[in-house]
Amino acid sequence: MLDKENEVRYFRLLQSHIDPGPLLAEIAAVDNAFMSNCGRQEKIAVQREALSIPLRGLRASAIGGRERRDVHESRWTTGSQRFPLARTFLEQAGEQQGGLLSRAKLVCLPPGHKVYPHIDRGEYYRLRNRYHLVLKSAGSWMRAGDEEVRMQTGELWWFDNNQIHEACNDGNEDRIHLIFDLLPRENFGQAQASSGVCSVDIKGTQSHY
Repeated sequence: MLDKENEVRYFRLLQSHIDPGPLLAEIAAVDNAFMSNCGRQEKIAVQREALSIPLRGLRASAIGGRERRDVHESRWTTGSQRFPLARTFLEQAGEQQGGLLSRAKLVCLPPGHKVYPHIDRGEYYRLRNRYHLVLKSAGSWMRAGDEEVRMQTGELWWFDNNQIHEACNDGNEDRIHLIFDLLPRENFGQAQASSGVCSVDIKGTQSHY
């Protein structure tokens, strides 16, 4: 296990002591929040034991002839309207990290469940950074490449999902993370060239990416 104070290649602790209470209360206020969408478990084998609430997803109308993993355009889901605090956090995170908000989801990994080893492949993932905000956990174990960390509640992490990675909930309570992707400004031109579509306001908040 890595010491979070040491320099590592595939993980970076960005912030700690974020209060997860309001976001958890928002989730709890929605009946069966994690049971209304099973696409993640049914379509992605390595994610079959995880439950999710999609907040921002792929823009289906923009797929064209591309593979889904190469589609850059994204949009807020209809269901995300029930989670205004999560939406606000994501928008603020994009501004703070200097990236354009892309796909995002709330993910619950029940006790004893795991996310199996995989690499997030495709042009969409190649150009983006992946972030985890830990909302509830007794200590979230995760591995990327040859590095391991145990993320704690209230921490915001970046990690390199271009490395083979996996996660396991070895605790006795649900593990809930807010997981999201940001497109760094230096990669914006590549994404625009690949998709041919872009919508960015003067603050850098996009409606398509």
